[in-house]
This record gives sequence, C-alpha cells and structure tokens, in this order.
Amino acid sequence: MGHREDLLEGAKRCLLDKGWTRTTARDIVAASGANLASIGYHYGSKEALMMEAFIQLTVEWADGAAPVIASAVDPDAPREDRLAATLDRVAAGFANDRAFWSAQLEIIGQLVKNPELREKFAAVQPGGREGMVALFEGVDDSEVGPEATRTVGAFYHALFIGLLTQWLIDPAAAPTGKEIVEGARRALSGAVLNAPEEAGR
Repeated sequence: MGHREDLLEGAKRCLLDKGWTRTTARDIVAASGANLASIGYHYGSKEALMMEAFIQLTVEWADGAAPVIASAVDPDAPREDRLAATLDRVAAGFANDRAFWSAQLEIIGQLVKNPELREKFAAVQPGGREGMVALFEGVDDSEVGPEATRTVGAFYHALFIGLLTQWLIDPAAAPTGKEIVEGARRALSGAVLNAPEEAGR
C-alpha cells in the first residue's frame, strides 16, 4: 500500500483504539508508518483523514452486518416479527463492534463545536439513511428511492441510534426488538398509558 492507504488504515486503528478526541496526528503516523507531512498532502488535515476512516469503517460494518442480519430474519414472517428480529440482531452485533459504536457517539458529540465536521457528517447522512432502509428491509441500496430514504430512512436511523445509545448505557436494560415494536404499536394507536402491560408479552 502507498502512504495514503497506510494513513487510512492507521487512522482506522487509532479511531477504534483511542477514539476521536484522544487520537493525535502522531498517533496516526506511528500506527501507519507514514510521516506527518503525508497527512496534509493526502488528506488536507487530520480531521479529514479521521472522517474518511470513520466512513470506511461504517461501510465495512454495513457490508459485514447486512448478510448476518438478513440470515436471522425469516422473509415470510409477519412484518412486525421481521422488524423485531432485525432489531434484536442489530443489538446483538453491538457487542462485537463496541469500540466502533462508542467512537461514533463520541464523534456526534463533537459536532456542535466543530462546524466543518458537522458539514461532513451532514453530507454522508442521506447515504446512511438509505443504508438503514436497505438494512431493515433486506434489500439492496439501489432499490431504495429518495422518498423512502427521506422518511423511512430517518425513522430507521432514529430507531438504530436510540437503541445503540440505550445499549451502550446498559446492555442488560436495552429494549428487545419485540418491546420496541410493541412500543411503536402503542404510540401509534394512542394506547400509550392505558394498554394492558401484558399486551406485548
């Protein structure tokens, strides 16, 4: 590999090992075997390199996770059951990639005080929503249209980030897929407070 690829691999390792804020340019140089000047030459800045590393880690996660999740979902099951099974499989995968998901929340926490990073994040968000539709619906990205990305993608993205946050706080207390589906059913039916507690069990 050339210096550009070496830097990217080094940044990916640092992002997982040290996180966003604790990683320095010298850390990336040490992990990649490149030199400080090559970061500016190939990527413009350490932040740009780290963002590229994060995007690639996200793509690698999606490529690896989608087949695993799809294999756990019965395509002939009722839609609510398929959604619950998908959510359960997503949550089960968090433990395998905890460093990556912890880094993602750390990066989100930097957005308010880093406009450049926020712009980069905003630029890739539509692609992330499209990927969420593909993941939860078990289809290829090419089958997801703009309207589905804007609406359903936003819904699945909200579900995903909410589940991730709760799981990182306390995996044992994170909701199951069935509980989330039951919660959505109650919310949409207006039965938030007066539905029997046994309804979703």
